[in-house]
Amino acid sequence: MHRQLYQLNREPFSKELPTKDAYASADFKECSSRLDYLERTRGLALVLAAPGYGKSFSLRAFADRQNQNVTRVVYMCMSTVSAMEFYRQLSVALGLEARFHKADMFRAIQENIAYLHSSKRIHLIIVIDEAQYLNTEILRDLKMLMNFDYDSRDRFSVVLAGQPVLADLLSRQVHESLRQRIVVNYAFKGITQAEATEYAQRMLSLAGASSELFDPAALNAAFNGSNGSIRVFGQILSTALAIGAQNNATLIDAEMVMAAANEIAIR
Repeated sequence: MHRQLYQLNREPFSKELPTKDAYASADFKECSSRLDYLERTRGLALVLAAPGYGKSFSLRAFADRQNQNVTRVVYMCMSTVSAMEFYRQLSVALGLEARFHKADMFRAIQENIAYLHSSKRIHLIIVIDEAQYLNTEILRDLKMLMNFDYDSRDRFSVVLAGQPVLADLLSRQVHESLRQRIVVNYAFKGITQAEATEYAQRMLSLAGASSELFDPAALNAAFNGSNGSIRVFGQILSTALAIGAQNNATLIDAEMVMAAANEIAIR
């Protein structure tokens, strides 16, 4: 109902937003810049963000703009697994047959990486999202996977992306050698109030609605309820649109936004 009333050609705050329509927040630009540096070099990247800050979207946007003939991005998200299951997932992601023994999969993965690097001239970038759930065995094996020619060269890259607790995990002494491989490190700060307003207006315009559909007080109220999370900010606005449509409102005000914030809150 709200799409018809507000003349929307799509949901303005959907997580299915095409990456070409991304709002270039400071976090998005900083993360993109660091990932572009990783693509030009090689090594280990650490990307940290609280839930809903736009980390996964930034990673998707980075992958989307790569030339597949030069850079291949492999995305993995199931991190709460055993080392054997991790190797199986990685093998499948690389188009390899999952073996019965971990040592066989390790050898096949390294050989495939060496082939992509030396014969195909392709920079493989393995992105592991929600990496705060990786266990010590997997993190140890990642360090060994990255070891080529007596650890004299980097043939591929790894992006460990996760919540801030991931930094605490990597700070443990057992992961010192892996931590020393980090060449890119960025922690999301969350959207600012000015960015939130610009984001809302841009998304509304792209969806075919008036960029002034929310009054300024409403956008401020939504930002105050978001805790810097662009996802929560969008959820509040989406719910406020539905509430506004139920009331046949032509302008979404702060009262509707507060009702929306209360509706999506668990408690």
